[in-house]
Amino acid sequence: MKIALLLSLFISLNGFAQSPYIVVLGIAQDGGYPQAGCNRECCKAVSDRNILPQWVSCLALIDPQTKQRWIFDATPDFKEQLQLLKKVTKNNSNDIDGIFLTHAHIGHYTGLMNLGREVMGASNVKVYTMPRMKSYLATNGPWSQLVNLRNIDLTGIAENKTIELNEHISIQPFLVPHRDEYSETVGFQIKTAQKSLIYIPDIDKWQKWQESLPQVIRENDFVLIDGTFYKDGEINRPMSEVPHPFVTESIELLKDLPISERNKVYFIHLNHTNPLLRKESAAYKSLTKQGFKVAYQGLRIGM
Repeated sequence: MKIALLLSLFISLNGFAQSPYIVVLGIAQDGGYPQAGCNRECCKAVSDRNILPQWVSCLALIDPQTKQRWIFDATPDFKEQLQLLKKVTKNNSNDIDGIFLTHAHIGHYTGLMNLGREVMGASNVKVYTMPRMKSYLATNGPWSQLVNLRNIDLTGIAENKTIELNEHISIQPFLVPHRDEYSETVGFQIKTAQKSLIYIPDIDKWQKWQESLPQVIRENDFVLIDGTFYKDGEINRPMSEVPHPFVTESIELLKDLPISERNKVYFIHLNHTNPLLRKESAAYKSLTKQGFKVAYQGLRIGM
């Protein structure tokens, strides 16, 4: 009886170890943390108080069974994030099975430069792109050179159309309202047989979206959402120029959800001014006391 129980436990744990998982490779807004040109206390704290810098928001999706690895957005911190991915997966290969891009703002695609002849000289790395994003990369240098030299292979995706990565992982992009100067903006649903995760690093305001955020949370297991600014007035310019849902607005929208639903929510894509970057801040303590979470580099989410 005891042997059978131990064998069952071993099989269960081994199955868990072989399940796909997400690793957060970065949590900061496009400019990273600290941000260039910032002399405020928020960024001085990185050197003065020995607070660790934070890389730009990025996720990795890993399938231990097939040894496949995908990333979501190619950020300015690509080289550091690739090293973290290698460390996490204990796989020193440079191979990436695909890169999914959310949109054409600087923190989300400019890391593609590392795949070019000046750096890695990669070969046909799949880059999953919506139509406008695909056209932008294909027709504007230096990105078009990556296409012409076959460093990258632009692979078209479409709104609400499922991409089957393998037998047990699928991805579905969905449009979200944002400043779409050069491309559309999407979030992604990452789905396995057991779990589903929503990733929305950028959106203008929740009320502009045709979906209900509370309902999206109910229907998924993990929800990583835009936490760029904690509150209005956080930066010294009109915040309407860079619209995002304030974390305070998101909290208000979600406050009536059961604690079990609030526990699914992780804030990510944090601006350098956002107090949620500092665990000792009153904002961080208040947020987590209410059951919400803040993503962090190296966070692993089992799928």
